Amino acid sequence: MAPKREERRLAAILAGDMVGYSRLMEADERSTIKRQKAHRQELFDPEIAAHNGRLVKTTGDGLLVEFASVVDATECAVAIQRAMAEREAEVPEEHRIQYRIGINTGDIVVDGDDILGDGVNVAARLEGLAEPGGICIPLKVVHEVRNKLDVGYAFIGEQTVKNIKAPIPAYRVLLEPSAAGQIIGEKRPNRPLLRWCAVAAASLAAAAIAVTAVWWQPWVERVEPASVERMAFPLPDKPSIAVLPFINMSGDADQEYFTDGMTEDIITDLSKVSGLFVIARNSSFSYKGQQVKVRQAAEELGVRYILEGSVRRAGDQVRINAQLIDATTGGHLWAERYDGTMTDVFELQDRVTAQIVASLSVTLNSSERALAEQSETSVPEAYDAFLAGWRHFRLRNVEDYRKALTWLEKAVDLDPDYGRAWALMALLYHEAWERQWTYRLGISTEKIPELLDKALQRPTPLAHRVKAERLMSQGRLDDAEIWLDKASTLDPNDPETFVLRSTLVDIRGDTDTAIALVKTAMRLDPHYPAFYLTRLGALYLRAGDAAKALEFFERARKRNPGDWSDLVYLTVAYAEAGRLEDAERAAKTLVERRRELGFLVTLAGSFDIWWGIGSTFRERIHQALLKAGLSDRPKPEDLNLLPKNRLSGAELSEALKSGYRHKGRVSGGVWMRDMYPDGTGVHYSNGHQTSTTTSKIEGDMEYTERSNGRKTRCTFYRNPEGTKENLNEFISVCAHGIYPYARFPLPETTQ
Repeated sequence: MAPKREERRLAAILAGDMVGYSRLMEADERSTIKRQKAHRQELFDPEIAAHNGRLVKTTGDGLLVEFASVVDATECAVAIQRAMAEREAEVPEEHRIQYRIGINTGDIVVDGDDILGDGVNVAARLEGLAEPGGICIPLKVVHEVRNKLDVGYAFIGEQTVKNIKAPIPAYRVLLEPSAAGQIIGEKRPNRPLLRWCAVAAASLAAAAIAVTAVWWQPWVERVEPASVERMAFPLPDKPSIAVLPFINMSGDADQEYFTDGMTEDIITDLSKVSGLFVIARNSSFSYKGQQVKVRQAAEELGVRYILEGSVRRAGDQVRINAQLIDATTGGHLWAERYDGTMTDVFELQDRVTAQIVASLSVTLNSSERALAEQSETSVPEAYDAFLAGWRHFRLRNVEDYRKALTWLEKAVDLDPDYGRAWALMALLYHEAWERQWTYRLGISTEKIPELLDKALQRPTPLAHRVKAERLMSQGRLDDAEIWLDKASTLDPNDPETFVLRSTLVDIRGDTDTAIALVKTAMRLDPHYPAFYLTRLGALYLRAGDAAKALEFFERARKRNPGDWSDLVYLTVAYAEAGRLEDAERAAKTLVERRRELGFLVTLAGSFDIWWGIGSTFRERIHQALLKAGLSDRPKPEDLNLLPKNRLSGAELSEALKSGYRHKGRVSGGVWMRDMYPDGTGVHYSNGHQTSTTTSKIEGDMEYTERSNGRKTRCTFYRNPEGTKENLNEFISVCAHGIYPYARFPLPETTQ
């Protein structure tokens, strides 16, 4: 008797799988199961039935469906994914249920109610290539459905998958209605090599191109794939991308700022899309000037996609060349050239960003679509001036701040409605205040509210963040949180907003959330600045884990040995961890740097290290500094801050009643404060008024609030070795610094 022949048939197969099933179940098992069942009963089952599908089997987090028609299968998948995006739109991203779907058509083997064979295996492998909320299909399915559905398709390269010998030309289905009918990066045959019989002129031209530029084309070779297992971080549950610094192809080094600015703006535009995970500019630009491989960047940053390219500017003409690569496969999703003029420069950027969003099957919400349609400025010359100012601002020194101001003032002169230029100017003023550079720049922080008002007339994420930071410096936490929320809405991928929010929630006492926020910022910016480590260490110190805090402080110190603040943190953490020799050594180094720094190096009881830390933590800091020897053994070289030299409350009150002028030197400049008998006053740096002040005496301490929002409390000492001529007759010790000064009668003309 002949063996029973296998039952085979052609079919379309849909393989679906829930993203992050184990994580969702661990976080909230009951809610996940309830919502999953509702999606199955209310969406999946009705759509499968409506498209004549047969549910073959389900697992805890996946399903396999057979269709007679590949059009039905794809249409069913599109309907499910679009509906899922709407059903889960109000769920927080970390709890959102999403599915990946792969579709294939081919020969299957029927085994009872089950189906087997390469057709099923390929569908399952394609499902693994799909993005969360996305659909992946092979080229042969594209040929079947391309003119029959209101979707588009983006080529993601020849995919080599497990247990399938031949590479699969794979496409992502673009669900955005605006992408309907598009085929992006369509698979093309490689061009043949140049024939030996090519004319000499063509050979010379090819050689010139090879020597002078790296100029990508759609038929470029596949790159070496990155290993997901070797990635420094797990891949996020949404499309993740890093934009490497574009190459300046202008033949003019002076155009570097323009190329960098174009790169940064593409990063900024992508960062505003909540459906993407975008690596911050700081980390992307760590590869500037390097011959970095796509594989290396993807593995070090923990992303799936890499965008790289170049910019050529010649007079008014601009050319952008860009290619988007799936680093996990080495396949190119697309490579395009964009030509235009400076008048078209924003449209060119928008085309690059839109093509990325479409290729990765990301759906923009209504606010993101509205934001994408807005133009920051319609004046190309203003944009050019802004980019020049931005470049100088990032160098963060006094002279470059001065140059940045000149360019930014030019930008707003050319376009008075240029919101981002006004916002950057406000940030520069704010940082100059923090760094005590206002007197050297000849600016006043009293202008910041005016700058912010102009910035917020055409708001940007930067304007909202600067506004929040100013409000926090004034202790207005509830108001600051409102503006932080606005900044996060406009730019959900900005690590600086996460770090700023960590400070706010920490002041409110939620240290665990603050730690998580800093870690999120570190993930968005894997090459994060050293102060992220210091910030994280301070949070662990506050939480009572001195050993963990030391780990981060010591790492920060290695990366930035010149930062004085790490010495303060190290002193406290070493003392709390019981490492007293290390604490004393750190304290000694801190005192040795006193004259250079002019900050927090003496009596622990004279001032606070941090504001908003609460009395319990403040007392811990005080005791730790005592253990380190900073308070018990005051010496003459410690600026003579001896108890016997401290001004009493009565002496301070008398000084306030009679009116006085404080005048001293700090950071290479001269500062002065005129204090009137009613407790009000004016603060100057190098002759420039920086703020008005109000002051009151409580006990033997003076409490001052400036009009720019800074609040301080200070104690005062006589300096036995000081003189009026040297402006060091007295010493004020405040939360933000130590200031030698001399006191003079207040001229009647100023009262």
